[in-house]
Amino acid sequence: MKKTTLTGLLACSLLAAACNEQKATERAAAATETTLANVKDINQLFELYWEENAKLFPLDATSQGDNRYNDQLPNEGTKSFRDNLRNFYQKYLDGLQKFDRAKLADNDRVSYDIFQYDLQTKLEGLKLNTWMIPFQQFWGLPITLGQFGSGEGVQPFKTVKDYENWLGRVHGFTVWADTAIGNFRQGMKAGVVLPKTLVQKIIPQMRDLEVTDPTKSLFYGPITRMPADISAADKQRLTEAYKKAIMQELVPTYKKLGDFMEKEYLPKARKTTGISAIPGGPEMYKYFVKSWTTTDKTPEEIYQTGLREVKRIRTEMEKVKAQVGFKGDLPAFFQSLKTDPKLMPYKTPEDVLNAFRAIQAKITPNLPKMFGRTPKTPFEIRQTEAFRAASASAEYNQGSPNGSRPGVFYIPIVDATKFNVTSGMESLFLHEAIPGHHYQISLQQENTNLPKFRRFAWYGAMGEGWALYTESLGKELGLYTDPYQYMGALGDEMHRAVRLVVDVGMHTKNMSREQAIKYMLSNEAISEEGATAEIERYMAIPGQALSYKIGALKIRELREKYASQLGAHNNKLREQYAGQHREHFSLAAFHDELLKDGVMPLAVLERKMDNWAASEK
Repeated sequence: MKKTTLTGLLACSLLAAACNEQKATERAAAATETTLANVKDINQLFELYWEENAKLFPLDATSQGDNRYNDQLPNEGTKSFRDNLRNFYQKYLDGLQKFDRAKLADNDRVSYDIFQYDLQTKLEGLKLNTWMIPFQQFWGLPITLGQFGSGEGVQPFKTVKDYENWLGRVHGFTVWADTAIGNFRQGMKAGVVLPKTLVQKIIPQMRDLEVTDPTKSLFYGPITRMPADISAADKQRLTEAYKKAIMQELVPTYKKLGDFMEKEYLPKARKTTGISAIPGGPEMYKYFVKSWTTTDKTPEEIYQTGLREVKRIRTEMEKVKAQVGFKGDLPAFFQSLKTDPKLMPYKTPEDVLNAFRAIQAKITPNLPKMFGRTPKTPFEIRQTEAFRAASASAEYNQGSPNGSRPGVFYIPIVDATKFNVTSGMESLFLHEAIPGHHYQISLQQENTNLPKFRRFAWYGAMGEGWALYTESLGKELGLYTDPYQYMGALGDEMHRAVRLVVDVGMHTKNMSREQAIKYMLSNEAISEEGATAEIERYMAIPGQALSYKIGALKIRELREKYASQLGAHNNKLREQYAGQHREHFSLAAFHDELLKDGVMPLAVLERKMDNWAASEK
């Protein structure tokens, strides 16, 4: 986002407001003229959809660098919102049918297939009663609001208008929370409730945001980092407004949510583990499996794939155990990895962050061998905010498409002295940062040739599948030379294989939380605390954890298929990749083609890549 000069702030703000209002009027007029009834070009349809979608989901718009709705917080828990959403999706699905897919250009055909899949899947999801569980300990507005409002997330805090926009969002939170509580209560009546163990994790999250001193609130962060060129009068006014919003709106709302969860909801929460235990649960899980994996694989197929992968990776782990000369069995080796002091060399959070920076420096010279295209979006490594670190996983937060906000790799560091190198630091960096999520998401967002619904799309099977696949590139990128780091990488791969077994097991085979934790502990070097957090995540978000391994297996399958068709990979063919005819498989060309059009359902991806391979011949 272009920085605004704040000299003569009032005049500038008025001018900007007038300009924005004029643009909005022009857009509204254009939208009226270009209704769905007279759309002639399929990309017009996509543009109209995107404009309407941004208004419906303003938080998503902010994340994507569209700042027109930064003051809005819709109450998406209401029935009227869901009804509007259903009509919205159906309207555009009907509009799509006007176009003959066979007559479209190649890229428009891909767009057609993705758009149709996306709308059909969303309409199917609206038939489920997931609205009765508005949030859990891992995802939901009470957590997202903290990330947006901390001053370190995607919500911009650069101008007076930015600060006022955030206050607009805060004003909607109380109403949202009242609706959420009402929906939870309907869930309690219907038996659609969260497991007790998850509710026990939510309560302290709400309590952590109750403060008696507004300056100690997470939401006071933007005030402590207010730009120097904001006038003294505005600084004083905004400071008072933020203190008031924290003490009169945010704190009481988090207290209300915490009280409700503790006193009313927790006693009604269920003791069972899997979603199949609630009314409509089995159908819900089938939907989650289909939508997260973007395949028609049955839960049982996925379960059997998991068992095979666990067996294969255990064999590799046995080799590492032999290499380092460990004499006990694999569970004993896991235990030694968790407790060996030499594998926990860090003293401070900065030590941990520097170790990740060193990984980045190590792979940088080797990246050009594998990628012809790299992102323009800046990249940073940061420590996860304290309020959510205890229940957070390492994660990537995307940058803005124009590069004004960097992509950020967040690492939760609760205690640096217990941060273990065999936690898979090298594979974690490849996955969450470079060339995993940072490359994939940034290249997708930067591709202005894609319609916006594709530039900002997310399909876990391809997105997480790509990130997991990049972990397998470690040796080619100069990593995994240390057997303990390689063991960490195998641990990360095992972790995704175990997920196939425990996710399906808990949600379809009556595997208990405790049995799932035990299975995880017996197959990877993870702490009981870590295994518990992971298993409870899969309980909260059924099916999501399946996407990684299913997607990675498909990408590896495609790589091997095209390598066989086109000939062995040869890095010396890089110059031929620069536009000349070639009859050999180029890994850089494969990666570039895979990423350039963004994420999509796996069946659509395979069709696109098959066409690419045919053109390579």
